[in-house]
Amino acid sequence: MTTFVLLHGSYQGGWIWQRVAERLRAEGHRVYAPSLDGCGERKVHVRPGITVESQADEIAQLLFYEDLNDVALVGTSSGGMVACRVAELARPRIGRLTFVDALALFDGEKIRDIVQRTTATPTGDGMTAGPSRADAERRLFADLDAATRAWALERYTPHPVGVSEEPVKLPSFWSQPWPRTLVIWCRRAQNPGEAHQRRTAECLGARWAELDTGHYPMLSMPAELTGLLLAG
Repeated sequence: MTTFVLLHGSYQGGWIWQRVAERLRAEGHRVYAPSLDGCGERKVHVRPGITVESQADEIAQLLFYEDLNDVALVGTSSGGMVACRVAELARPRIGRLTFVDALALFDGEKIRDIVQRTTATPTGDGMTAGPSRADAERRLFADLDAATRAWALERYTPHPVGVSEEPVKLPSFWSQPWPRTLVIWCRRAQNPGEAHQRRTAECLGARWAELDTGHYPMLSMPAELTGLLLAG
């Protein structure tokens, strides 16, 4: 049995991993797919000060209090940034890392250093930002089938702005060896893009895999993504 911890990206929540989590559990594995602070069903708790570091600290505490070891930590999109920091904070508990079309920033980088085009706009409270529903439908979820797209549109939420505005703090992640690492690039996704995925794989000496789909393979190709996660 493997313990998987699945970290979602921007405008998402733990819900986005539902199809993958069900498949992993059916194979007998333990799966955690938490919604990060201020995201998904936790949107009501959004407030100033939510950053990659604060979200990662919360997940590191989850690993401690649930006594999780040899964890297969998976991050997608901006959840890759959180995964890097969690791995740094909880190194003894991490068994392997997987980045699914993910952002894996260097110390001091911000999302906009990598993602050049974004249509996210601040919401009225100034604490979150995100695309309009129309933009999410036409662009973010464009490659999903109609039923899945509608399901995702009902659940997407603006993301805490600190995650994108604050530079990440990773003083030791990139200088440590991470021998069991997989980078999965989604060929049809515009961002983060192949160059960023290649950088991650090369810097970490990671294995490489590709899926011929957009930025949300957990929705568009859950069986294929599950297979890659199980292969480790």
